[in-house]
Amino acid sequence: MSGINESGWRPEMGEAGSAAPMTYTGNRALMLEEALIFEIGSMQTTGVDISPLPPAGGAGGGRESPNPSRRREGNRLGGLERNRDIGLPGLSEPETVRHYTRLSRQNYAIDLGFFPLGSCTMKHNPRLNEKVARMKGFADVHPLAPVQSVQGALAVIHQLAHWLVTLTGMESVAMSPKAGAHGELCGILAIRAALEARGDARSVVLCPESAHGTNPATAAFAGYETENIPATPEGRVDLEALKARLGPDVAAVMITNPNTCGLFERDLKTISDLVHAAGGFVYCDGANFNAIVGRVRPGDLGVDAMHINLHKTFSTPHGGGGPGSGPVVLSKALAPFAPLPFVEKQGDQYILIEEEIAGQHHGQSFGRMTAFHGQMGMFTRALSYIMSHGADGLRQVAEDAVLNANYLLRSLEDVLDAPFAASGPCMHEALFSDKGLAEGFSTLDIAKGLIDEGYHPMTVYFPLVVHGAMLVEPTETESKAVMDQFIGAMRSVVSRAKKGDASLRSAPHFAPRRRLDETQAARKPVLVWQEPEQAVAAE
Repeated sequence: MSGINESGWRPEMGEAGSAAPMTYTGNRALMLEEALIFEIGSMQTTGVDISPLPPAGGAGGGRESPNPSRRREGNRLGGLERNRDIGLPGLSEPETVRHYTRLSRQNYAIDLGFFPLGSCTMKHNPRLNEKVARMKGFADVHPLAPVQSVQGALAVIHQLAHWLVTLTGMESVAMSPKAGAHGELCGILAIRAALEARGDARSVVLCPESAHGTNPATAAFAGYETENIPATPEGRVDLEALKARLGPDVAAVMITNPNTCGLFERDLKTISDLVHAAGGFVYCDGANFNAIVGRVRPGDLGVDAMHINLHKTFSTPHGGGGPGSGPVVLSKALAPFAPLPFVEKQGDQYILIEEEIAGQHHGQSFGRMTAFHGQMGMFTRALSYIMSHGADGLRQVAEDAVLNANYLLRSLEDVLDAPFAASGPCMHEALFSDKGLAEGFSTLDIAKGLIDEGYHPMTVYFPLVVHGAMLVEPTETESKAVMDQFIGAMRSVVSRAKKGDASLRSAPHFAPRRRLDETQAARKPVLVWQEPEQAVAAE
């Protein structure tokens, strides 16, 4: 960590204790200041010279013809010509390209550095996956193409489905859901269909405190009431509280495992047995499957439905690099109710089953989740990742993810409060709180200080069960050297917060923009640009 001392001073600040001088442009060497595109261009100019349109009525001195057909003949726009200014600035091509290129440089990305977001698994996307996804026949495949012409694409879907069922120990899988929350909805709808098929009108879904926030939202969206199940002091589901609440009105329990505190729910098999005995189903949020893939099969733990985020476990792009994909594996009890369509191999051919077949598998399907078959590009990437790793490699993925998280936890627990460190090893992510910082300092200050250190902050204030939570997930793709540098940066920022370093309260100092009033930004966002004189007049 050369160039940084215990006081938090850096060479970029100029002489110790003083701020570096501002530049005329606002740029800081290659950290370029970027104005809004409206401030760069002018509404009165354009980057392209276009000949003026003929008069609306053709010839005749610009007078408008009373005949609509004559007006259409004049400019070929069929009467759809614009009747007011477009409201966009005119820029030349170089200005436009430079503007968006400079903006792109202000994005933080996994290709730039360590991305410590907890509960998100922001890990490296292997270039092999991208190369395969761009192969002819995959990149240009169309969902309406005849089945006989896309046998290779259907084979990819079928083979990936086989891997997902094998890795989870489940009966079948629905491939069409397009995200984790979409997968949750798929599982809950399958549970509802199964209950309706047996004439069992249940109305409540139980969601532990340690579950992902989308779980109760999904249950509510599907028409269920949701009730909270508390956690024990060690961050796991309170088994006794769950037992006391189970009854004939409980349709399902939605449990995240490993949970949002980064801990494995050791009682999941017992929980499943209790829920099944009470006539309900078990939905497992599989967002954190990357911590146990190759080591634990959720089907062996009594799970009835579980979504798998392909971006989190099998390295397909996440977020803005999407689209997402959230296949849902189902138990034998729920398989008949899975959504359509699905791929089936019949002899040497792959068939796309798109309609219910009475008396056969999926004969009681609750319907469709999407118009087509799911995210083909994500399927191709995920299968590439699985095949390149193999069974032993996937097992190592989980082991390395857990190893990295525990290395980070034990390297920081002496300077940051780790509320569940005493309950044993964590899984894929380490959880800290803001307890012990100097008065007036909070998790937000740590996060903003990390921006100055060149890192996107970790997940903050989540999970809600921990005050001032800081959730860090290093994933299996980060080296010890990367981890050590991040640990050093965290220790430095935390040290400043404990010593009451006032400069931390106004961090970040080196980012393109300083700290925002986030409350005002959320409550009174400025969504439309106005020219300065208009903005002043509006005030």
